[in-house]
Amino acid sequence: MTSTTTTVRDDHATKRRALRAVTIAACLPYLGLKVAWVAGSHIGIPEGSVLRDAGAGLVVANAVTILMDAAVVVLALLLTRPWGRRVPAWLLVLPMWGAVGLLTPIMYGFPAQLLVRALGGGSATGSGGGGKRPFLDEWVFGVVYTGFIVQALALGTLFVLYARDRWGHLWQGSVGDLKAASPGRGQRAALTAAAVLAVVPGGVHLLWTCGWSAGLLPEIRKYGGAFSVMESGYVLYAAATVAGTALLLSGARRGGSRLPLRVPLLLAGVGSAASAAWGGWQLLATLTSLADDGRGPTAAMGVTYAVQVITGLLVLATGACFFAARSARMPAAVPGRTAADVPGRTDTAVPGRTGAEALAS
Repeated sequence: MTSTTTTVRDDHATKRRALRAVTIAACLPYLGLKVAWVAGSHIGIPEGSVLRDAGAGLVVANAVTILMDAAVVVLALLLTRPWGRRVPAWLLVLPMWGAVGLLTPIMYGFPAQLLVRALGGGSATGSGGGGKRPFLDEWVFGVVYTGFIVQALALGTLFVLYARDRWGHLWQGSVGDLKAASPGRGQRAALTAAAVLAVVPGGVHLLWTCGWSAGLLPEIRKYGGAFSVMESGYVLYAAATVAGTALLLSGARRGGSRLPLRVPLLLAGVGSAASAAWGGWQLLATLTSLADDGRGPTAAMGVTYAVQVITGLLVLATGACFFAARSARMPAAVPGRTAADVPGRTDTAVPGRTGAEALAS
């Protein structure tokens, strides 16, 4: 008799390697520019730009953004190498949540601004025009933002493949199934608060999208159509957050919906991440860049960005608790297998497993 050993072949191995290479390659233009600027080069920075006289503050900011984009390279490796499966969940999900939050507005905003510009709506980047001193050469925005979009698509696909294999069982089923295993009272309260809070920045950004200039700094109002396009994105992210949280709450209370669970999870996750990460980045950038001039963001801008951050953190914390609870109740991840597929097994707790252990898995 002979014995054979059956190995599980990774049907997406070639795809993962290709996506990893694309992700890393897409980081190189941005990293190259940033390293050059830190080293003192003025490539892409025209004469008269405020960046020429920014001093040490710009060097620090560039160094931070170098680390942020280098983290994308680390994530690409983590999502495609065997050792990446041993990384605790929170150590992967947190930077991915931030990456989704920062890259989603670029994926929406830059192509939309190019369209507005093609239709005669002004500069797509706000890099110059109207007698203002240029900020960066126009080609810089094209190179950098195109790279970001490629990063987002490739890294996002890698994460979907990775998450489906490792945690895919956690978002199986429909929204109506939440009735049988409803989120706790604290989670429902946090989701409700997030949905209510998301309406505030969503409403403010809608007014700014429509041309209402109250609460904006004078220099921001000059960007016209390009600014309105970016603002419309924040309206969409807020709407996605509200829709996702509302669907989850309705399923937990009434059940009956056959909508796949992953739909509201995706809406709430992406919407809140985009609102929080970019809102936080704008708040930080506005505060630091204007501090030297003795000015700061208006009260409306500061409150709007702060509420975006709070909303996103509420959804993030609730999501962590939600998935930890489901992981503790459901069997270990097996591709294509759910709790109902395990003979004699229902959606009950795994003996000896806590929510904290589930978060680390």
